[in-house]
Amino acid sequence: MFFNSLAFAVFLPIVFFLYWFVFNKTKSSQNALLIIASYYFYSCWDWRFLFLLVFSTFLDYYTGIRIEKSSDEKGRKFWFWLSVGINLGFLGVFKYYNFFASSFAELVTGVGFKASPFLLDVVLPVGISFYTFHGLSYVIDIYYKRIKAEYNFVDYSLFVSYFPLLVAGPIERATHLLPQIKIKRDFDYNKMIDGLRQILWGLFKKMVIADNCARYVNIMFADTEQQSGSSLALGAVLFAFQIYGDFSGYSDIALGVSRLLGIELLKNFNFPYFSRDIAEFWRRWHISLTSWFRDYLYIPLGGSKGGTWMKIRNTCIIFVVSGFWHGANWTFVIWGLLNAFYFLPLLIIKKNRKNIEIVAKGKILPTFRDLISIILTFSLTTFAWIFFRADRVEHAIGYIKRIFTKSLFTIPQQIPTFEIVFLLIFLVLEWLGRESNYGLEKIGLKQPVVFRWMLYYSLIFMILYMGGSEQKFIYFQF
Repeated sequence: MFFNSLAFAVFLPIVFFLYWFVFNKTKSSQNALLIIASYYFYSCWDWRFLFLLVFSTFLDYYTGIRIEKSSDEKGRKFWFWLSVGINLGFLGVFKYYNFFASSFAELVTGVGFKASPFLLDVVLPVGISFYTFHGLSYVIDIYYKRIKAEYNFVDYSLFVSYFPLLVAGPIERATHLLPQIKIKRDFDYNKMIDGLRQILWGLFKKMVIADNCARYVNIMFADTEQQSGSSLALGAVLFAFQIYGDFSGYSDIALGVSRLLGIELLKNFNFPYFSRDIAEFWRRWHISLTSWFRDYLYIPLGGSKGGTWMKIRNTCIIFVVSGFWHGANWTFVIWGLLNAFYFLPLLIIKKNRKNIEIVAKGKILPTFRDLISIILTFSLTTFAWIFFRADRVEHAIGYIKRIFTKSLFTIPQQIPTFEIVFLLIFLVLEWLGRESNYGLEKIGLKQPVVFRWMLYYSLIFMILYMGGSEQKFIYFQF
């Protein structure tokens, strides 16, 4: 079930009504309803993988308690590594086994031996990377005594399977989400209105921006050799907006839906394309994942406390793992390495914390210097996105080579006029709302109510009439 589907448009009001008007007496009844709704939501994709979700939930719930109750370090380590090993084992089998088997076979064949790898014919369970990381952070925090184990199985199950974030995040922490789950939620009209506004903005980003850009992008990447360099460059730019509209749109809908239910989720995007350097971009893009890697991998490796070579090593590890997390393909690894290459100079000269505040805070327009920095950062990011979008490394290299030809200086063969108009509207609204939690949060609140409703109806019209065909969210595959 997709957030942008008619099925979800029926599902959400039913859950909302039952949650606030039937199961609203106690925290336990609210959580029980959300568990049922979450399992139904997940089963709409493939009910058979519910067993994997339930097993993963029980594994981390049980090992968390065993870690806390163990009286010696040997026992704590045993239960900790059991949980980590099984979680990563499932993730490795479903997501990475075929990649490693094929890569090993290609390596062996390259040195003159014949190899026929055994490959698994399995479907990647949707959301497995996200709910696995939920469980891992919980177990790691218990092991290092940052939190106490959760003994209420229903509450813990909801933490792992909560449907707004189940299949594509944000990646929540037990310290943030569990305290909200463990108390009764009371209806808040203002939260509901704010949640609806964020859902509307997320649907606009997904269905109008991302899905319309996707049509042009798909043509460019499917028929690269027949396109001009200018058309391919435009295709790369539109993919940058496609993936942002798609993923941040999902996050906006998830946060908005959760707010309807009285639960606040972690902010996952903070206007990343207005960043003035790559370090700022990565503080604003997929925040829950980058902060996860920072806290559970980068800092344990030594972070930035060691010498220059340790900083370089740790940074490269983080970006490679981040790339590999996105998919079992060398294109994602190269995408990660490219971003490490962009990031390292800032780290070495200690400029990676230079741009903390949002650009042009309190001003209408950025300075010329900020504008150039934004364009340069966006260009570097867009170049790296080519590897992220391409099917294989050779495809990405061919795409880039085709861009940097004489035809780069010609008018694109196809100009997606409507997509460009939508993007301009989108960028203006994002810029005006860049100091808020999401683009639409405060826009129009100081204007007459007529203006506000005209804005809402305009967005709804574009979603219903001009929205692209229903497409699944890109991050469902991760």
